[in-house]
Amino acid sequence: MSRAEVVRQGAAGEGTRKVSLLWTFGVLRSELLTTFRRWRTLALLAVLAAVPILVGIAVKIETSDGASMGGGGPQGGGPAFISQITNNGLFLVFTALAATLPFFLPMAIGVIAGDAIAGEANAGTLRYLLVAPAGRTRLLLTKYATTMAFCLVATLVVAISALTVGALLFPLGELTTISGTRISFAEGLGRALLIALVVAASLIGVAALGLFVSTLTNSGIAAMATTVGLLITVQILDQIPQLHALQPYFFSHYWLSFADLMREPVYWDDLVKNLGIQALYAAVFGSAAWARFTTKDITA
Repeated sequence: MSRAEVVRQGAAGEGTRKVSLLWTFGVLRSELLTTFRRWRTLALLAVLAAVPILVGIAVKIETSDGASMGGGGPQGGGPAFISQITNNGLFLVFTALAATLPFFLPMAIGVIAGDAIAGEANAGTLRYLLVAPAGRTRLLLTKYATTMAFCLVATLVVAISALTVGALLFPLGELTTISGTRISFAEGLGRALLIALVVAASLIGVAALGLFVSTLTNSGIAAMATTVGLLITVQILDQIPQLHALQPYFFSHYWLSFADLMREPVYWDDLVKNLGIQALYAAVFGSAAWARFTTKDITA
């Protein structure tokens, strides 16, 4: 079922028939196709794919004379990973995720989530989608599921791009964890996939926040700008030492905890805290989005 078919059903007043599970999956499929066919979405994914390419080329140029990259932060974040890229291209995956997670990935999610409801209202299709016969709760869940699908796809695009560039520019093989132990390349690939999934899960709070903002306005641009602005503000606040008591409750505070998956044994404390914070934000802002959307006067 295409977006045009959904809107035509609404315009024809077919909202009285019972919504089947198959129809629901049809709406979700339509949303996914519409989202991933937009030039804006493709441009965002292209930018995300370009980041690992630029990082890989920069590291290759920097180390072309045999010099090694500096790094090795105390918490095992991006700098610790970047110093290992020349030894094993798989570390480019971890470095690229660490480089894109603070800004590029959440910005892309903010754009997609912010436009989810407000963009439909601005285009004049929201009222028809609700008539045909989605229901507000069902439509909101479909929009959130689509945004979550974009979270996963965007993260995998970064990881696959980084793995490809890493394999082309640097050697692959056994790798050394942050703890200094050796693991096989196959296990390293498994951990890379797990890290990508954790990074995608780290964005569910941002997705819920963007969806809530999207229900507050009929302007897609305003919703996207507000969501991205909030992301930047929270990350600035997360760097102010005087706010250390509040920072563990910011959705971005534990984002780089995925590096603990490259320890032996794995440190789970911050990872669990991160996923717990994301679930809390998803519940709070998801509920707020539902409360706002189900009582909103839809005029467009």
